Amino acid sequence: MNSLTTSVIALACVFAAALLGTTFRKRIPDAYQASESKDVVRLVMGLVVTTVAIALGLLVGSAKTFFDTQNTEMAQLAANYVVLDRMLDQYGPEANDARATLRTVLASQLAVRNQVPGSNKTYSDIKAGAILGGSILDKIHRLSPKDEDQKFFRQQSLNLDIQLSQIRWLMYAQNRVPFPRFLLVMLIGWLILLFVSFGIFAPRNPLVLAGFLVSAAAVCGAILLILEMYDPQRGLIRVSDAPLRAAMQQLGR
Repeated sequence: MNSLTTSVIALACVFAAALLGTTFRKRIPDAYQASESKDVVRLVMGLVVTTVAIALGLLVGSAKTFFDTQNTEMAQLAANYVVLDRMLDQYGPEANDARATLRTVLASQLAVRNQVPGSNKTYSDIKAGAILGGSILDKIHRLSPKDEDQKFFRQQSLNLDIQLSQIRWLMYAQNRVPFPRFLLVMLIGWLILLFVSFGIFAPRNPLVLAGFLVSAAAVCGAILLILEMYDPQRGLIRVSDAPLRAAMQQLGR
């Protein structure tokens, strides 16, 4: 189930809870609708509102941090590609084969995204890229330095290629960690409880129902934002591969 479907289901549940509350309002005895009872319920629900607000704020902040981390890693990956190409260029003509393989690796990773429209699969499956990356490492390892300068550039190239592999696998591993579903269920449960309480003491008219719908859409939009940023390789909010495309234009120059 994708994040958009989950958010729409959450919206339906929360809005239905408000409608259910307005239905229950007619069945509540008049003695329970006294101002004292309303004040106590509102006070208790205020605590729930605070809890939900804190939870949503923390989750949005955490999701944004995760999304920014992925963006940073993508930019670092692109920078490493360019620097590695420059190191190989400084090594000399003997490294041209490794440079060509490096360009092939990056081109193959960028091509995967075009093969799956609407989803950035550049790093959701990197096994093929890891194999090609291994071929670069093998080509660099086979270089035979003739002086100290070539030894330096060869060693730096090896280090950069290892860093490339580390970043690719790190991004892969980070995107395999699922969002805690129990936390999502708890959050939706709190929202349902809140909207039931709102509906119990609210008159049932088009203006009130419209207010319920708008507020439910707002909080469920926050849930959508959280789920999207925790899965930045696909969906509506995705990590851009623009840094890699910019790096592709620099390789071989």
